[in-house]
Amino acid sequence: MIKKIFVYFVGTAGSGKTTLVNSFGEWLVREGAEILRINLDPGADSLPYVPDIDIREWVNLYDIMEKYNLGPNGAQIASADRIAMEAAKIKEIVDETRADYVLVDSPGQIELFAFRNSSRVMIEQLDMDLSLMVFLVDPFLSMMPSGYISQQLLYITCQLRFPIPSINVLSKCDIIEKEKKDMIIEWANDSNALYSAALDETVSVGGQFNLEILRSIRDMDLSSVLYPCSSETREGMADIYNIIQQAYSGGDDIGD
Repeated sequence: MIKKIFVYFVGTAGSGKTTLVNSFGEWLVREGAEILRINLDPGADSLPYVPDIDIREWVNLYDIMEKYNLGPNGAQIASADRIAMEAAKIKEIVDETRADYVLVDSPGQIELFAFRNSSRVMIEQLDMDLSLMVFLVDPFLSMMPSGYISQQLLYITCQLRFPIPSINVLSKCDIIEKEKKDMIIEWANDSNALYSAALDETVSVGGQFNLEILRSIRDMDLSSVLYPCSSETREGMADIYNIIQQAYSGGDDIGD
């Protein structure tokens, strides 16, 4: 049986997860890889790709809303727990394929992936030892230091919850000005620059409590490599692939 690497795309709603799953999958295919795409969002209205495995076949958000008389939020939580029950079935289907890479499109609401135990169950069932997380940083939420910091705290949460290799990417980088992109990347690389920018943002309304939070965040040192990525221009695709190869060097490179 071919060993498969599972790549989970995670980020806030609207960060571009589904689009990147589609685009990175197309990039891999053009490079000669065999891929399989999994949609784990039970409430997805439409997808730019045809999923090879679609959780909506077994767990559908709108069916659960109607059956249990739940609102969207309650149905999302109920759906997340039911998704984990399908992990063995998904694993069986995956094992029967010749895919080198399994691209997993996580639910639109990051809370469902980051905080529900069902996500860890799914990762463990599929293969914790051959999994990697691509965390998408939304550039529009990152225009202000507080928005960037909030997303990085979510990234840290996901790293704590799922002890697998990860890559931090700035998604949709083609639709923001170069100056804005460079500014966000500077914040990622330099915790002091991020602290100074956050201090400027909050000084008028911050007060002592907020200043203490900022100092704590500065001391945490959120600096990390942030890879610009675009589903349109394909910028960053090779970076994602190279990180995967570095994490699992035992796998054959494309074209070998």
